[in-house]
Amino acid sequence: MYFQDRYLTDEQRMMRDTTRRFVNHVVIPFIEQNRLREWEMDPLARLDANILEQADAAGLRGLGVPGHYGGIELDPGTQSQTLAVIATEIARGESGLADKLVQNWKISVLIGQFAPPHLQEYWFHRYLSEPQFLMAHCLTEPRGASDRWLPYNVPEVNMDTRAVLDGDVWIINGAKQFISNGYDASLYVVYANTDDAVGMQHGTSSFLVPRDTPGLRVTRCNETMGGRYMNNGEIVFDDVRVPADHLLVLGDALAQAGVYFRPGKVLVAAKSLGIGIAAYEETVKFVHARVQGGRPLIKHQAVASRLADMATRLEAVAALLRHAALAVDERSPEADVLCNMVKVFASHEIVAVCRNAMELHGGYGAMLEVGIEKYMRDALINLHSDGTTDVSNFKIVRAMFPDTAGVYAGSP
Repeated sequence: MYFQDRYLTDEQRMMRDTTRRFVNHVVIPFIEQNRLREWEMDPLARLDANILEQADAAGLRGLGVPGHYGGIELDPGTQSQTLAVIATEIARGESGLADKLVQNWKISVLIGQFAPPHLQEYWFHRYLSEPQFLMAHCLTEPRGASDRWLPYNVPEVNMDTRAVLDGDVWIINGAKQFISNGYDASLYVVYANTDDAVGMQHGTSSFLVPRDTPGLRVTRCNETMGGRYMNNGEIVFDDVRVPADHLLVLGDALAQAGVYFRPGKVLVAAKSLGIGIAAYEETVKFVHARVQGGRPLIKHQAVASRLADMATRLEAVAALLRHAALAVDERSPEADVLCNMVKVFASHEIVAVCRNAMELHGGYGAMLEVGIEKYMRDALINLHSDGTTDVSNFKIVRAMFPDTAGVYAGSP
């Protein structure tokens, strides 16, 4: 089921099996033995440092880092498919951990494509030598998020965060919120308005900003209901000065960041699938072991029907996920619409899977120490990760019917 061997290359199969061993022997035992640890109010006390160290030992942190810097370079022709397989496996163990690592993978690809060689060498060396090193992609702002991604390129949707060139330094002012890894990252990719006159799509630039840069302040960790092992943060930039060579892309940053955004939606779907697989597998064990009315639950018709429904939804998500990831790797014209489709479809279907899992566990499904409710909490987070459902649907319709679809933002 799901990512069957016939869909995988030998290298993908090997990486999946390595990831599965890490999840089974390191991640799942940690979660099972520490059911309440995600509720620690000190964000840095939640995930045992050993988890990222073991992920590093398994080679999972170096994905996307160019091979000549010591990373694990993925075949561009299968990169999104490979990352989807690995992200699914990690999320099967812990979705917040998958979030932590996925951000690093995507940003590594971005830095490898756009940063000058001397900065690549410096930051990739630091990243690979420090297992706790995290990276964050700073795009969302307090005033606007998913709605800015509609085809509505007018001044009022420009980034509020601004960057101005002053001699040989860029000065950045603004704020970002809902940033994955934002609370504890060591390196940020920051998007800022550099030209008011041309709109967000052509006037937004991206910068590498180290955490210890004067003026950069991490103001809070957002306390989310799920995915709590990834510390989502808010960041303020107050006259943050970075050297001119820390500019990644001038003006065209949003268009050029397709290497980040398209795989990102595939990976949200992969994380959803991993959560659903875990909920399904735990439910399968439960309905075979639990006896009710004189026979195992699996023998009850209502239970059997729900279990079949869960399995069918997982297969459907996996099939669309393979289709979308392949489209990204092949640079198909359909890639954007398929990425939005799989992100929306997976998030909704996996919530349905997790609801069935909770209900088939009866009262145990709501108990923290059992862990089934955690799958529901984690799955719900993905409904709005990497774009809300409604905005994603608007983009799907615009892609399918460009001549007749509505504007959906701004003037009719």
